[in-house]
Amino acid sequence: MSVVIDQIEQKLDQLAEVHKVDLIGLKEKIRQVGENHEDKQEAALFYALNQIAMDQPNWTFIAASFYLDQLYQEAASNRGYSHTKKYGNFFALIQTLVDEGIYSSALLDGYSQAEIDQLEKEIVADRDQLFNYIGLFLLADRYLARDHERHLYELPQERFMIIAMTLMQNEAKEKRLGLVKEAYWALSNLYMTVATPTLSNAGKSYGQLSSCFIDTVDDSLDGIYLNNWDIARLSKDGGGIGVYYGKVRALGSDIKKFKGNSSGVVPWIRLINDTAVSVDQLGQRQGAVAVYLDIFHKDIMNGFLDLKTNNGDERRKAHDIFTGVSIPDLFMEQLKVTDENGKSIGEWHTFCPHQVKQIMGWKDEQGNPLGLEDFYDEEDRKYFTEKYQEAVNHPLLSRKTYRAMDIMARIMVAQLETGTPYMFYRDEVNRQNPNKHVRGLGRTSIYSSNLCTEIAQNMSPTAIVKEYQDEDGNIVIVRKPGDFVVCNLSSINLAKAVPANVLERLINVQVRMLDNVIDLNTISVGQAQATNQKYRAVGLGTFGWHHLLALEHLYWESDEAVDYADRIYEDIAYYTIKASMDLAEEKGAYQAFAGSEWQTGRYFERRQYSGKRWDELRQAVAEKGLRNGWLMAVAPNSSTAKIGGSTDGIDPIYAVEYAEEKKNFKFKVTAPDLNHRTYAYYRRARHELDQVWSIKQNAKRQRHIDQGISFNLYVRHDIKARDLLNLHMSAWEHGLKTTYYVRSTSQTEIEECEACHS
Repeated sequence: MSVVIDQIEQKLDQLAEVHKVDLIGLKEKIRQVGENHEDKQEAALFYALNQIAMDQPNWTFIAASFYLDQLYQEAASNRGYSHTKKYGNFFALIQTLVDEGIYSSALLDGYSQAEIDQLEKEIVADRDQLFNYIGLFLLADRYLARDHERHLYELPQERFMIIAMTLMQNEAKEKRLGLVKEAYWALSNLYMTVATPTLSNAGKSYGQLSSCFIDTVDDSLDGIYLNNWDIARLSKDGGGIGVYYGKVRALGSDIKKFKGNSSGVVPWIRLINDTAVSVDQLGQRQGAVAVYLDIFHKDIMNGFLDLKTNNGDERRKAHDIFTGVSIPDLFMEQLKVTDENGKSIGEWHTFCPHQVKQIMGWKDEQGNPLGLEDFYDEEDRKYFTEKYQEAVNHPLLSRKTYRAMDIMARIMVAQLETGTPYMFYRDEVNRQNPNKHVRGLGRTSIYSSNLCTEIAQNMSPTAIVKEYQDEDGNIVIVRKPGDFVVCNLSSINLAKAVPANVLERLINVQVRMLDNVIDLNTISVGQAQATNQKYRAVGLGTFGWHHLLALEHLYWESDEAVDYADRIYEDIAYYTIKASMDLAEEKGAYQAFAGSEWQTGRYFERRQYSGKRWDELRQAVAEKGLRNGWLMAVAPNSSTAKIGGSTDGIDPIYAVEYAEEKKNFKFKVTAPDLNHRTYAYYRRARHELDQVWSIKQNAKRQRHIDQGISFNLYVRHDIKARDLLNLHMSAWEHGLKTTYYVRSTSQTEIEECEACHS
């Protein structure tokens, strides 16, 4: 037998022992291949991939091990060190990629060679064995650093160390290396993931680190086109975009008192659609944009709900953007109004926001006109409802009236065909907002969410206030910045962190990492950069929920799973708030902390937090402050959840065994940690589960999350309209802030924005 076969068979014996897999067939396959080591490795890899199945799930780790060997050899060849070594000299890697223009020079400017050499000793190559095949493949294919010819230089543990070094580079010198090691511990053990932009761009000389952005469009030609310019710049840097269009005048409204001249929102949204297609995200994928409109906007039934459907006038379509509808409680209540025969008869009126401002005369303290979109219903007073009724009763205000159920039916038809629009329950979002104090009583602070429906932060439009020529002859445009939302995301791998009992330690370092993203990031849109610094908002989330339930032997459709969600997310909330408070004591609170519900304690009252630990934390937060204005948001986590070896976000699994297929690969995947004990808890897949149980779980989860949650509804293609309506009503009645896609069994795969996969 050859030395090569000896080496491979020795490796196989070790793998067989660890993963309890019979590798006799693989050994025979290797013997049949020629003497070339690379050929034998390739044959072993493909053999292992073909063996992955529901009854043999651990073949994924055998495949990953052989793929790792290929990565080690490729990196060694490109970097010029011995193929017998897994990892080469770390400082030499950094020096080479800085010289190539791939890494940022800040790595060498900020860390000495002695420090880098010390960090190299912390790299644990054996943690590469934690990856399953799909996770390792995605990491290598999309995120590991390569030169300009796509030659691999960086290996998985080096990517984690570079991220840790980048995010901790501005910490105090005496504790910086300790914090880098702590961040590396969290990343390399797969206890957490950072957002896709951070995973891809940290330590690089290009790109930015934040996931998503949300803008509010002003009702002016300047506002519309400047928004489009801002979208283009952020999309170029790899950000997903949410856009609120509820302030823009409707079709047929007047322009400069000329009646019937406005073309409405649809043509402008088509312009955004073209920008999304034309300005791609770093050449990797086209831009991803979600546009939100209020359900009381006159254009909601005049083209908006049909933007993505396949019927109707193609000149009024925008197939490449995503849509969301901002819905007040009053609309949902109108859906429940029936006649004596049980027929829905609730009316709903839609208005042009421009005409509302002209005719109703509502103004803020500074004399600026207000519209219906600028009010929401609080628990103790229905501010929006009052204004809506005033508008309905005004004899001079034009409106279009529908049966509320007809609007809802149009929404549901679009959802079953395209997955969208997303549902954004605006009153609940604003009621639970801890930073509503910056607007005033009953005044809307949050108009919409982002591309993945998990972000809920204060918003306001940016406007041009003047334009002039300076002494050098330059034309200067002065813009008054609005609150341009920025999402900084990271997620806990529940299925690894909870069993390991590391939540408190993990969240401490994770919140610090997220907070540092804010100061390290250079965002091309100035008002986004300013908002990021003003509120210092972060979004700590989770993935691996179904994986965790299976490990804990809890059925999805059970009260036990609902109660478990309540307990786990309460702990996460506690540790997250405490970590941000500790950072505020060390570095200072965010600018708008005074008067916030964090400071007054109202945040804790709304969630009915009680007991010694909560009472003490509430008092400490009031005294010390919080570093971050918003703290928690649960993102979709698809690709990064696979890198972490777990299940997507808070979703149930697609199936116990399925084929994972993207643009450049297709192979079998099984549920994580699948065995005879966990199988029963995975057996019922997404579309088979009663979605009411998912809603109940999410309601418990939402109580503890200060922002939102990317929450999908999975339905059969032949679901009855009444049943889908009941799911939406249940989501609203349970206090959910948003719902993401409605995914039916008849839809082709929906292209998601990967920026929020954290």
